Amino acid sequence: MKKSRSAHVPQSPEGPYEHEGTFVRGTLQKQDLNRFLDFVVALYDEGERIFGAQIAQRDMRIVIELVRNHLSGVLVTKSSLAASSGLSYGTAMRAIDAMLEAKLIVARPRTSTGLSYSLHPSGDLISRWHAFSHRGERLLWDVTTEADAERVPSQRRATPDVAAGIIPPPVVLDNKLSLGRALRVLLHADTTFMAMSALKRQIELILGVPIEAHARAIDPLHAEIVANSRRSQSRYDLIACDLPWFGEMGYRGRLLPLDGLMAEKPVDLEDIYPDALASSRHGGRQLGIPMLMTGEVLAYRTDLMQERALEPPRTAEDVIETARRLHSPARGIFGIVWNGGRGTALGHSFIMMMGAFGRPIVDLARTERGFDVAGARGEALRPTFLSEEARDTVDYMRALIEVSPPNILDITWFERASIYANGNAALAYSHSLLAHLHEVVPQSPAYRKTGYLPHPIGRNGRPIVPVGGYALGIPANIAPSRISSVWEALRVLTSSNAVKLYLMNGSLASSRISVSRDPEIRSISPFIGAIDDFNTKGYLGMWPRPPIVGVPEIIAIAGEEIHDLLSGRKAVMRALTDAQNRADAVMRQEGHY
Repeated sequence: MKKSRSAHVPQSPEGPYEHEGTFVRGTLQKQDLNRFLDFVVALYDEGERIFGAQIAQRDMRIVIELVRNHLSGVLVTKSSLAASSGLSYGTAMRAIDAMLEAKLIVARPRTSTGLSYSLHPSGDLISRWHAFSHRGERLLWDVTTEADAERVPSQRRATPDVAAGIIPPPVVLDNKLSLGRALRVLLHADTTFMAMSALKRQIELILGVPIEAHARAIDPLHAEIVANSRRSQSRYDLIACDLPWFGEMGYRGRLLPLDGLMAEKPVDLEDIYPDALASSRHGGRQLGIPMLMTGEVLAYRTDLMQERALEPPRTAEDVIETARRLHSPARGIFGIVWNGGRGTALGHSFIMMMGAFGRPIVDLARTERGFDVAGARGEALRPTFLSEEARDTVDYMRALIEVSPPNILDITWFERASIYANGNAALAYSHSLLAHLHEVVPQSPAYRKTGYLPHPIGRNGRPIVPVGGYALGIPANIAPSRISSVWEALRVLTSSNAVKLYLMNGSLASSRISVSRDPEIRSISPFIGAIDDFNTKGYLGMWPRPPIVGVPEIIAIAGEEIHDLLSGRKAVMRALTDAQNRADAVMRQEGHY
């Protein structure tokens, strides 16, 4: 066995020992030892208070192993749990039986015969462990804060209430899903999907079935959803649908209405951001439950702004002026970056910027909070490419090109986020899906040096944060025998407990209000709190990308015609007129007018 380097260094019973100029930590000082003993006593007391007489201190290893394996997605049997408890086999089995009787442990059949069981912490036990772990964290914080204050008084810190509002991990279903084979899910290839992949074992343990996940980029995802809807029976149990697609999905009957299922087994709809929920509805029927919500914002480098004594830009004119002041290609810093790539990427940029100029892409009726999507009919669905706001938006985008990277008309989502994260842009139109590139990477020059604003407004606009994201739905052509179990899976995968897991494993797009306000989640990134604050201020809106039949095609048309305009292949009015005529043809074909 390798010996410790300090094995022969004498240590003082009262404190650190100085040996040949090297500081060596010895035994605890007397006040530290007393403080540590107080901590241990307090932790034991908290354990007894939270777990009560049902769990003795000697049985805590059983609880620890059970929770550890649950969070790791490792299956536990009664014998394996007893073996890992550190107790004698008989003592461990009696303790496990007592916890089963007290319903602190769930025994779930592993086979159809019911002769083999796996063991899992119950919801009650998870809640108690959750409270115990956070209470222990607070006790430890108190101890270290007191010690810091005694050594350096200026280092005294405020004690946080670490348990308030913190959402516990999800618990296993009492019974495995009755699917007969894997749960097959079609998803968008984004950070939430990557988080779900990292959590695959844990989610499979919760649901009790294997998961087959298939990920696609945005356009191939839409194509696969459409192709799947034309099959006699769906290949997938659940599909992730971009929020603006729900008008088409409902109109074409591609998704199963969820209202009846929600009546039997409800979902906490009050906890979901209203605009995300409304986007996944069509014709008064709920077709999906949001699992992630994005907000499109203007991000800016706070350090670069402070260097030049600049104020955050609130209007489109401010953006141009600020970007010009910060545009320095010689230093490798461009004024601003945005989605200029031909097709869907630029189409989204155009309609969102035009929203901040005060006009949606179709002529929706104005309301107190924005525009009426649910009641839109006839002329309210006529495209608005020939509006004053569309021309203002084009002028704005042409001015942006002058302070953008030279290849801006080739740049799409990932490149946009990477340029900003790498420190090569002072401003960026950004959204939640890729904000992790600078929000959780300390090496990024923009890390913790980024501020967020709603879209800067044009002369007829008001602050808006366009809402996007994905909701899980059930294909209409799913086998009827699978619907009940698949609905249970959908409820789990969109729950606040699951959404929190996604955010703790890389995603920054929360669909749940409670998750966005969870102190553990807020500590990950200020972007999460910023989006929630924008919701409180009434800035979030789904009307810039309304879930209306024909709108995805209009976005694609905008991405083509505006690209021809910005690249100089078409004059302004010709491009806008061509876009209007093409979009009108789409809406007439859909029977809107």
